[in-house]
Amino acid sequence: MKASKNASAPVVENPGLTPETKRVVVVVLVGAVLAFLDATIVNVALKSLTTELDASLDAVQWVVTAYLLAQAAVLPVTGWAARRVGARRLYIASLLLFTLASIVCGLVDNVGALIAARAVQGIGGGMMIPAGQMILVRTAGQAGLARVMGAVGIPMVLTPVVGPTIGGLLVDHAGWQWIFLINAPLGAVGLFLAARLLPPDPAGEEAGPLDLPGLLLVGLGMVGITYGLSEAGSAGLTSAKVLVPLLVGLALTGGFVLRSLRVPHPLLDMRLYRSQLFSSASFVTFVFGAATYGGMILMPLFYQVVKHEDASHTGLLLAPQGLGAAVAMGMSSRLFEKIGSVTCVIGAAVSVVATLPFVLISDGTSYWLLGVAMVVRGLGIGLSVMPAMTAAFRAIDPAKINDATPQLNVMQRIGGSVGTAVFVVVLQQHLSGETQPAAQASAFGDTFWWVFGAAVLAVLPTLLMAAVERRHRQDQPPGEPSSRALVDEGEPA
Repeated sequence: MKASKNASAPVVENPGLTPETKRVVVVVLVGAVLAFLDATIVNVALKSLTTELDASLDAVQWVVTAYLLAQAAVLPVTGWAARRVGARRLYIASLLLFTLASIVCGLVDNVGALIAARAVQGIGGGMMIPAGQMILVRTAGQAGLARVMGAVGIPMVLTPVVGPTIGGLLVDHAGWQWIFLINAPLGAVGLFLAARLLPPDPAGEEAGPLDLPGLLLVGLGMVGITYGLSEAGSAGLTSAKVLVPLLVGLALTGGFVLRSLRVPHPLLDMRLYRSQLFSSASFVTFVFGAATYGGMILMPLFYQVVKHEDASHTGLLLAPQGLGAAVAMGMSSRLFEKIGSVTCVIGAAVSVVATLPFVLISDGTSYWLLGVAMVVRGLGIGLSVMPAMTAAFRAIDPAKINDATPQLNVMQRIGGSVGTAVFVVVLQQHLSGETQPAAQASAFGDTFWWVFGAAVLAVLPTLLMAAVERRHRQDQPPGEPSSRALVDEGEPA
């Protein structure tokens, strides 16, 4: 059936959030903060862990890697699991698993047990975020979608900034165990709120049989891609340690896509990409993942390598970018309701302009100038990332939310991993052998040219997305309701 031509039109009717939606936002924010925080808070404790657990740095690094790989492996199955048991039950079970695994992480006394507990923690965190998004999108409806996506995006941009600071303070004053044990009271609060405030799951969702071959293909594929990219920073992009898992992961994922288009009950519905708006919004999500989250890795390193700041002070110096992004998240929802995907175009343009000062960075660059530039760059991120996901959700039939949510999270995660891997490799090449602050700062400036190029590249898909949205809006039949979502072309409505 032909796609409804109006889905991309900005929805302005009744833009406020209902009390029920506000309660759901609070619950999902707790889980999002926990999951995103634990992806960054551990980084500052690696040195302490090597000493306390009498382990090598290579072994301890798996405390971080196991968490990321477990998240990547379970993301694709969350859509099926939500249909099977309900998004509410899945969210509560995931938060419970995450909280219990966090307690185990804080109680173990050897690195092997810690790595295993972190993998379990990653499974909980990996399912918790998309499950929460499914509940939010379903509860908010078309009218409140932009508002709730802006709200849940705030932890996504703030935790990479505050995570190292919180981690540094806990390690210095309470011990490394508390970077995990702090999740226990927060998780307990989240579980209580979830049980009391989350709405019941709708009846009648048919999960179908689990596509086990598809799960193996995409699960192993995601692990291969994530592991390969995570090793690129230390081994280099051309190393067999990177290329073998990366290429195998890409091949398995490609096989999953081909299989999903042919089987009656695929793990993820790849036919969603028949919608031009969903496809362009997904590509924007991927590119911005690379340009923004990949670029986030450079400034902490600049402050530590060139300015010799410790982890706690580095986190504080990064705060302006997170604050700018948080402010923009609040602005973006209202702006998106008025002008739609043009919001992403504005955010992309702001990101390009805000990256230029970092290209000219030196060892004498004022902290104030860097802070202002990071605020503006944060504004660009906040005006781009979540509006793109909002546009993608609006482009599909609400019944397909469980399929769309894990796919968008995968696109964003892989984009961020690609950007991080490329920028770290480029930085290492320029930093090699440099010991003077001026030369080291120049290496960072050279690397930021790559970030600038990625930011310019990110403008192109936002223009495409805005153009597709405008065409659908112009083709909308007069008098047709403006809140219906696009239905995949070729699929029954």
